Amino acid sequence: MTTSHLLAEAKVPRYTSYPTAPHFSKAVTPRDYTQWLAALPSDTTLSLYLHIPFCRELCNYCGCFTKASRRSEPVERYAAVLRREIELIAGLAGSRQVTRIHWGGGTPSVLDSDLLTVHAALDRHFALCSLTEHAIELDPRVVDERLVERLVQIGINRASLGVQDVSPHVQQAIGRIQPPERVEAVVAALRAAGIGQLSFDFMYGLPRQTIDDVRANMEFARRLHPQRISLFGYAHVPWFRPHQRLIDASALPGAAERLEQAETARALLIEAGYQAIGIDHFALPDDELARAAREGWLRRNFQGYTTDDADALLGLGVSAIGQLPQGYVQNSPDQYLYSTAVTAGQPATARGLAFTDEDRLRARVIERLMCDLSVDLEAVAGGHAAALKAEFDNRIKSILGADGGEMLQVENSRIAVTDAGRPYLRLIASAFDTYLERENARHSVAV
Repeated sequence: MTTSHLLAEAKVPRYTSYPTAPHFSKAVTPRDYTQWLAALPSDTTLSLYLHIPFCRELCNYCGCFTKASRRSEPVERYAAVLRREIELIAGLAGSRQVTRIHWGGGTPSVLDSDLLTVHAALDRHFALCSLTEHAIELDPRVVDERLVERLVQIGINRASLGVQDVSPHVQQAIGRIQPPERVEAVVAALRAAGIGQLSFDFMYGLPRQTIDDVRANMEFARRLHPQRISLFGYAHVPWFRPHQRLIDASALPGAAERLEQAETARALLIEAGYQAIGIDHFALPDDELARAAREGWLRRNFQGYTTDDADALLGLGVSAIGQLPQGYVQNSPDQYLYSTAVTAGQPATARGLAFTDEDRLRARVIERLMCDLSVDLEAVAGGHAAALKAEFDNRIKSILGADGGEMLQVENSRIAVTDAGRPYLRLIASAFDTYLERENARHSVAV
């Protein structure tokens, strides 16, 4: 096995946050969250994330925090608690402007008519007049005309469709039967309704997936031409998501195959006119995400690469994570505990992390590296640049080995990742992660 294949099998965080979620603890309490919200300046802008932890059925590959529910009653009860949480958190946060809303899950559309009631609660308790993006994640298999009408009613202007793979034998292996014609029909319905900003999610490294399957996926994307595409490597973590044990691990592509699949997909998307964004996103050149990448104001948060520049992200719903200037907060992943807290009029905060000055510094460095594929330590870290550079020089040798010279260009305080190094960007960023060596958390493979 080559050095690059060994690197691809290394396990590191995705760095959608720093410090990463395994380092959250119970030291951050509902009282802390309440105080952090009260301390936000009056001109703070907010981004809202709503987590809907239900699907009609679970896909075998899924790593999301969700569960299957074919009955409407649990979903309706959850929606009622979510409305109470919206009122509670809005009261604590004050009348600050919301610029972004993102519905995730799970499958947010399982809310059915409660999409309208939950949105009404948002509109009643938060200031939405400055809203610029209102996005939702959709499972094409459960999108119908009535749902599209509701999406229009609540003002959705961006939809992300979970495509994953269009080949029947792969769909069978991952437990998600979704004919390509179904996705095409949903795309046509959304565009006809005026929801023209579309994103597709694809995956590589799936069981029984081949290079030909990847080529078919990228041809499908080229033909339907969404503004954005996310290309994720399947993370096989059955110790964390037990239902993934339904996947035949022997049918998973090896490191060399995963790397070839990722590189093939990237080349085909660039050939089709998409701009590569970071490690796993692609966008048409005139899309805001592509402009942000070119101009240096791309951001990265728990939803991946984004143009969200709000001052604080508030997470609503079970397990939802928020980010404030003071630190991270996460709601309880236990639905009973979440509901009990909210019903009692308390934030459902179960854990979090209060930032140190060093956390903030390293977070800025890692974010710029993950977004720009380069970072000028002196510009970002000022007087700390020399120490960070010395630490990086020392650690990167043990991380990349002999291939480091091909993957990096280092000049004074500036570190740039080459095209050869792009697939290993998470590994390179890990050189600035002081938590990684002392943790026992298990992560997904780097590529």
